[in-house]
Amino acid sequence: MAGISEAIIQIKKAESDADSLVEQSTVDAKAMIDDATLKANEMVEIAKNEANEEAQSTVFDAEENAKKEATSISSKAENDVETIKNKARNNIDEAASIIVKNIL
Repeated sequence: MAGISEAIIQIKKAESDADSLVEQSTVDAKAMIDDATLKANEMVEIAKNEANEEAQSTVFDAEENAKKEATSISSKAENDVETIKNKARNNIDEAASIIVKNIL
């Protein structure tokens, strides 16, 4: 009979150990999930920050390129205007001569 009661004690101890192991495993699993969630949130935040920085850089580059292009277009337009004025100045004497001839 002592053998049976010893076996029952060992079974109860094994069940208790198994319950403790399940509880500890559950606690460990929850801690791992919490840690993974925290790390994932940190990674998402870092990715958002990097994306914002890259977007700002892209916008800045686009603005700089647009300014350069606008300056180039403005400069070309000024040159074209000056060229047209110079051609018109060259024709002033001829135009005045034609007007004088028509009046007289």
